[in-house]
Amino acid sequence: MDQAAPRVATFDCYGTLVDWEGGVGAFLYDLALRRRDPDLRPGQALRDRWEAIQFGLLGGPYRPYREILAESLRRYEAERGYDWDPGDGEALVRSMRSWQPFPDTRPALRQARERGLRLVIVSNTDRDIIEHTLRHLEVPFDGVVTAEDCGAYKPAETVFRQALERIGEPPDQVVHVAFGFRYDIGPAQRLGMRTAWVNRHVEAAPGPERPDHEWRDLWGLAELAGGRGPVPAPGARRTTR
Repeated sequence: MDQAAPRVATFDCYGTLVDWEGGVGAFLYDLALRRRDPDLRPGQALRDRWEAIQFGLLGGPYRPYREILAESLRRYEAERGYDWDPGDGEALVRSMRSWQPFPDTRPALRQARERGLRLVIVSNTDRDIIEHTLRHLEVPFDGVVTAEDCGAYKPAETVFRQALERIGEPPDQVVHVAFGFRYDIGPAQRLGMRTAWVNRHVEAAPGPERPDHEWRDLWGLAELAGGRGPVPAPGARRTTR
């Protein structure tokens, strides 16, 4: 690995490694279909509203993420005029356990790991949820730090402080890789970590922070670590991204 490259990469898991947007959008759209919602909107719009409710709850007193999921969904359903069924909260937890990695996640992380980069997840979730996600990822990680471990949720800086303590490296030797701009980029930068925003949808930055790197996918990390990047299928031509 190049000397200028970091020694450790930390990750926001859901949305960065795993298709969180697709998972939540599909769940909420299916819920609307089952409730025969007359105001049927695209999954992205439904997800954006639910996420805004969840973000407000994450800033309150700590409680397990499964409770955050249930309460945010209960409030969302109340707004939509649905009768609340506690089974919906349990269904959202089950859904999250099944969400799948993006196609670039496994090969890019494997390349980065082969080049000597340590990989650590820093996620706003519970241990019993992320254990299922780790099965889907099928990549060895050097550590996993959850909100349950820290008793707090990102963007609280204590989550990143505790992650750095466990990693045992200076902040400038760690790059935090994240899709969740407002959850991750600012607090990681304030603690001296390098940052990389995985901007899969080529959106404008939603905050004033400017990450050190901006990538369309995780191949940017593999290349930062000295890997060769995307490998075309046999007989295919590689195109410029």
